[in-house]
Amino acid sequence: MNPHFLEAPSFDRQRERFLSAARLANASLTEWLHPLKGPRQETLATDVAVVGDPHARNRLVVLSGTHGIEGFYGSDCQIALLDSLRTHGVPEGVCVVAIHLVNPWGTAWLRRVTEDNVDLNRNYLAFDKPLPANAGYESLHEIYLCPELEGPARTLADASLAARIARDGHAAVMSVVEAGQYVHPDGLFYGGREPAWSNRTLRAIMEKHVATARTAMCFDLHTGAGAFGHPMLMAITEAAYPMLSHMQTLYGPWLHTIVTGPASTTNTGIAATATGYTSQAMLDQLSSVDLMQFVIECGTYDSARSHRLLRDDHWLHMFGDPFDATGRRIKAELLEQFFPADPHWREMTALRAQQVFSRAMAFLSSTLPGDDTSN
Repeated sequence: MNPHFLEAPSFDRQRERFLSAARLANASLTEWLHPLKGPRQETLATDVAVVGDPHARNRLVVLSGTHGIEGFYGSDCQIALLDSLRTHGVPEGVCVVAIHLVNPWGTAWLRRVTEDNVDLNRNYLAFDKPLPANAGYESLHEIYLCPELEGPARTLADASLAARIARDGHAAVMSVVEAGQYVHPDGLFYGGREPAWSNRTLRAIMEKHVATARTAMCFDLHTGAGAFGHPMLMAITEAAYPMLSHMQTLYGPWLHTIVTGPASTTNTGIAATATGYTSQAMLDQLSSVDLMQFVIECGTYDSARSHRLLRDDHWLHMFGDPFDATGRRIKAELLEQFFPADPHWREMTALRAQQVFSRAMAFLSSTLPGDDTSN
């Protein structure tokens, strides 16, 4: 074990807390072991906790860790939900499925991406078909291959990026970079050339625990985009679908509906131009389920800071050492970016998540077998 990785938080500790909360809530547990180890040589896994009748017609699904380092927030929300279920129970006809840290490697190594440098939220595609092209990224790619964290090469790379932003605007450049690209495995926002382990695992979990539902509400928990401390509830889709009107009625103006596409824009801070989102993949996979697919995105610091730190972390895993002092500094800064230590940030984002879950549970418990929710 290398003792010099950033000490806290740790994947092991987060997993222990989740499993403990699940057992106290009388959940049934399954684990999906990851083939690699964490920075402390710890075993990595995605755990699934099911509370209530696994054959219930209505399911509440809560997913954490799509972007690994964002999983600490998502995990804390799942633990709070399990604690609530221990006290209040699960309504008849409802089952809760908590999918814990679907990108466990990214969480353990304090990275947004998977072990293959894949942005999991760009990876849910049909890889037997032509992959999306992102011609605009090609002229930016060299910026992200800079071998220096500091020095003349980094200064030149920074100047190149700044010139592009000055010409096109920050939002326009980020919409290109963050859209995802499928050509350069050593680039930013790489979507991969095949389904990642986490992609395959989530699909298998959803098939096992959700595919037999009549109605399901799924919440994918994220951090990073938007105003500091503001949790946004979003529906992200490539096109309108039958359950969207129910989602909009249930949450009203709290819900931001984002229709993605090459020319799409949004003021939420996420990339409306991106392809391969988890949300659309689940809608496609579970077409026989009345599925409401949500994202909760909790705002942290500004986009420019986020992009700089993602570049630094990318450099670290290409050219640096995650175990030295520079590596620990970068990891600490990245953790603060995606899981701020501010107690009020944590209190506000946690509270909003539980409010959202509570309203979902009330809806599912009032939607009895035989009700028609699809019209």
